[in-house]
Amino acid sequence: MVNPEPRATSAFPIDPADLIAGLGRGLAVIECFDDEHPRMAVSEVARRTGIPRTAARRHLLSLCHFGYAQTDGLRFWLAPRVLRLGQSYLGSARLPRLVQPFIQRLSMTTGETVNVSVLDGHEVVYIARSNSPRLVSIGFHAGARAPAHVVTPGVVLLSRLPDKALRQWVDEHEFAHFTSNTVTDRRGFIELVRTARRQDHWVTQAQLDSGLLGVAVPLMDRHGRCHAALGMTLQLPAWPVAAVEERLVPALRETALTLLPLI
Repeated sequence: MVNPEPRATSAFPIDPADLIAGLGRGLAVIECFDDEHPRMAVSEVARRTGIPRTAARRHLLSLCHFGYAQTDGLRFWLAPRVLRLGQSYLGSARLPRLVQPFIQRLSMTTGETVNVSVLDGHEVVYIARSNSPRLVSIGFHAGARAPAHVVTPGVVLLSRLPDKALRQWVDEHEFAHFTSNTVTDRRGFIELVRTARRQDHWVTQAQLDSGLLGVAVPLMDRHGRCHAALGMTLQLPAWPVAAVEERLVPALRETALTLLPLI
């Protein structure tokens, strides 16, 4: 179920009296559409969001009126205009624009595509990506999402959380299984994240895709706060773990250190 209640994502305190609950529910209606639910009837949207059926219908009709959804009278689906919401962040946020020339330079020196990602709840969102130095590239494009427990940036970002917050995240997370290597044991995952914290980087093998390997380091500011993860997605046959540790981890760390006073 998509939670229609607002989540605190700002350090600035907000008076509940200033919140518009209807806006939060409308956004929850948008978020409830996914790969498994591309087209839904009003009753399905109400069930997935927990919003009363009558209110869900009004939200859906409003989205259609403003161009963010379409309907055939029975089912509803999102319209391309929804992409403007995510593109507005990528176009206006400071961090994606700041890191772009640095990850492009790193990509040219390593020959691999470089990405920057952040944690959004239980998913990793990729917010920047270098232009590929190859004709065929792998990895995630800006705007893509992935379950945090199966991608390397997720482990790195979670490693910067204090233990109490990490345990709460793990307790609330659904550890879906993707490959035979996917870590689904909660205690094992916590220990894995703590190891990444000690190493200050992480390498993941075949957690999401059996043919891929990932490496990432945290992007910190001068106050010791983690803002994002800097990483690469690689092909396993081409990059043994030892080579990644020897060649790519130092290169990623150097770029992270260069960005540290700028973030």
